[in-house]
Amino acid sequence: MYTPVGMRLSPDEIQYISRKIIRTLTTEGRIEVDDQEQVIEGIARVITEELQVEDRLNEEVREVLVQHSAQMDRSDITYSEMFKKVKRELAKQKGIVL
Repeated sequence: MYTPVGMRLSPDEIQYISRKIIRTLTTEGRIEVDDQEQVIEGIARVITEELQVEDRLNEEVREVLVQHSAQMDRSDITYSEMFKKVKRELAKQKGIVL
């Protein structure tokens, strides 16, 4: 099983979602697979990688906010509002769809 680290979904949840995707697509006749377990692992890996993109973006936002904490203290904006603003801007710059 592909094991993600530090994300909003547990490895079991990611496996469940991956299995559900394959079950739905094969039951509806949309796809045929030779090795269902291999495809499930591939889907789980893609889900994990996508979640890690956002985790890395969140970490980068935190670093930016730490560097600008003095400026934030002088402004009327909350940490939460600034976090969202910086995250949207960094995502836009990097072409990440949230």
